[in-house]
Amino acid sequence: MDDNPEWVTRGKTIKQLIKELQTFENQDLEVQISVDGGESFKCISLVGKHNSGGVQYCVLENFE
Repeated sequence: MDDNPEWVTRGKTIKQLIKELQTFENQDLEVQISVDGGESFKCISLVGKHNSGGVQYCVLENFE
């Protein structure tokens, strides 16, 4: 059983992400991503489309 709450693992659609980003007053903020709970941050180098097992995903990618 996963100990994480459902909101942690369900993910977001592009539409949901855009809606959430539109709530930021300063639309010129740089967007970064963290995969370790906010210990470190990386810039988003590319936004890509990927396919895994016939399922398409939008992926925020960092190439540092």
